[in-house]
This record gives sequence, C-alpha cells and structure tokens, in this order.
Amino acid sequence: MVEHRIADWDDAYTNGANIPGGDRWPAAWDSPAQAFREKLLAQGRAQLDIVYGQAPRNRFDLFLPSAKPKGLVVFIHGGYWMESDKDSWSHLANGAVSRGFAVVMPSYTQCPGIRIGGIVGEIAVAVRTAAAMVEGPLMLTGHSAGGHLASRMITTTTPLSPDVARRIRHVVSISGLHDLRPLMRTQMNATLAIDEQEALSESPALLRPMNGARVASWVGGGERSEFLRQSALLANIWTGLGAVTSSVVEPDRHHFNVVDGLADPDHPLTRMLVDE
Repeated sequence: MVEHRIADWDDAYTNGANIPGGDRWPAAWDSPAQAFREKLLAQGRAQLDIVYGQAPRNRFDLFLPSAKPKGLVVFIHGGYWMESDKDSWSHLANGAVSRGFAVVMPSYTQCPGIRIGGIVGEIAVAVRTAAAMVEGPLMLTGHSAGGHLASRMITTTTPLSPDVARRIRHVVSISGLHDLRPLMRTQMNATLAIDEQEALSESPALLRPMNGARVASWVGGGERSEFLRQSALLANIWTGLGAVTSSVVEPDRHHFNVVDGLADPDHPLTRMLVDE
C-alpha cells in the first residue's frame, strides 16, 4: 500500500524554486513577446490595449492572421491570479495566428484588489467583447491560473451569455488549477483570500460542465505532482459528467516551458487547440 500526504503545501505549489534555472522566468518571455508584438504592429495585424471594462487592467491585445480569421482564440495568462500580465505572453499567439485564427490576450485585475470570482467575471466580459469583434468558433486556453479561468467559462454557472457560450468549440487548460481548496492551505492565501464558499463556487472540478463542453487538460511531465493531479482531476470528473475530455502529459516539460508549443503552428498543443 502506498500512502500519499502533502506535508508542505507551499512547496507543492511552488514552481520556480523547483525548476533548474527557474529564476529565468517570467523575464525569459518578455523579449520574444515584445518582438512578436512589434512584428505584427508593423504589419498592421495587431491592436493593443483594447478596453473591455472600467478597471485599469481591463485591456486586451488582438493579433490577426493575414486573411479573414477562421475563428477566435482567447489566451488567459497565469500567475496565481496575482502576478503577470498580457505583455509577457504575446509570442504564444504565433501558432494560432499562423494557422489563420485571431488571438486575444487579456490582462485582468489581480488579487488582493479583487476576489477570484471577480476575475472570472472580468474574463467573461473580455471574452464577450472579443467575440463581438471576431466571427466564428471560439477556443479558450490559459496557463495555470489562466487554465482555471478558461475552464471556468464552460461550467453551468458560466458568466458568459448563452450566445457566446454556444460558440465555444474547445477549451485547453494548460497546467490548470481546477480545485481551489488546496490553495487555502498555502501562504498565498493571505493574498488570494479564498474561503470555502468561493472554493466551492469557483473550482471547475467542483462544478458541472455545460452541455456539449469539450476540454483538454494539458500538463508537463516534469511538473510538480499537484499540477499533474489537478490536470488529471478535471478530465476525470468531467468525463463522468458528460463532457468530451482529453488529458495529455507532455514529456520533458516543466511548468514554464509547457506553454511553448503555442508559439509553433505545427506543435500538437496548437493543433489540439484550434482543432482543424
């Protein structure tokens, strides 16, 4: 018999300190992201800092393909709902844009200035605003906390309007956090302020998927065991609730480089997301 018990919850959810050279991130993303923005701006295929709400961080960037978009991808950044912004991730739009899809990348208000439930509401407004700008199917993806926010959009308690929700073809949650209850045991919760009520109402794994939901849980094989467990958890539970699910563990990837495939139009992660 093998018993499992987590003695140090902070270590279980700490990424950088447990990755060789992990202090390179998030700065390692900044230069390629800036170069991608500048390239598409020069080509007239980028619109930056589009306002979608009243809060200062309610802005998104829109990246366009060279022809009429086949649909819209929304990428939601991570950072435990309290760090990072859209500007560090722009280059990850390259894969979908190269395959003919428009890509939107929003920023959002961060904890402790907002509750996680409030961020969920902001992301819904961002998705709705972007969906009004680009026709066709919607694909949602996000990394870590962003994976939580993406999968939260396709629950039966989604804040999205029915007409927007019906357009969602696929969600890919990359290293997503789908059960918020363990995070209540970490020191981060002094900032996040998750309580039992919010954990129950905002954890995708504790909610029902909307009718017709399709979700993929994608995670790196070299990630912390809690991220592997959280990724498998959503696919496991939602399969039993009628969703179409898939689960991928990408070998030799850790929590930071697991997103790199989105920059490559031929990478399986990009191909799964746009599902052509």
